Amino acid sequence: MAPCGLGSSLSLVLWAAALLFVLSVGTGLALPEICTQCPGSVQDLSEVALYCKRTPELTLQARCCLNGEGTILGLDLQNCSLKDPGPNFPQAHTAIIIDLQANPLQGDLVNTFHGFTQLQTLILPQDVNCPGGINAWDTITFYINNQSCEGQRNICNSTEDPEICPENGSCVPDGPGLLQCVCADGFHGYKCVRQGSFPLFMFFGILGSTTLSISILLWGTQRRKAKAS
Repeated sequence: MAPCGLGSSLSLVLWAAALLFVLSVGTGLALPEICTQCPGSVQDLSEVALYCKRTPELTLQARCCLNGEGTILGLDLQNCSLKDPGPNFPQAHTAIIIDLQANPLQGDLVNTFHGFTQLQTLILPQDVNCPGGINAWDTITFYINNQSCEGQRNICNSTEDPEICPENGSCVPDGPGLLQCVCADGFHGYKCVRQGSFPLFMFFGILGSTTLSISILLWGTQRRKAKAS
């Protein structure tokens, strides 16, 4: 017969394993907030639903189409009374298709799509321009109730300015009609003109000493005021 202590240890291990399993399952079911920003679920005949159903590995949950790792590949926020996509919208930067039609969207949406480099289909209300305009998309099609922006272009390839980035930098797409200049390895700073790695220790050393000096000065000032009163 096994010693009593061994049986207790085994039970404890099994209990801990079961707890970890439950926690991992609960974590896996957690949806990004943008998926539940609007009540209801994706309509069966919506473009996002049709896209999601074409690939067996993808699943529809709330307003999102997710892959097996929980990455958002589709987002359907149509008819959600949105004046703007909201602060959680960047959570969908991995989306390939997004539907925002039937919303009273206001203002220019260009800066809303920073980092949305995978986006290939964007459905908008008819009175809202495709971000980046005609130069950012292969096709812009107008329908009775909406418009469709299809095929995001690489703005770095279509720009007519060959010197848009400095000599030691390269152009990288950053969303529809957006780009950023990234310094080559070994360069940093304004216009990528500084060579060598960024002096992190010096930067944080100066920042830390400056913060400490200001804190001491403020503490001394407050103390003098307290004594005076």
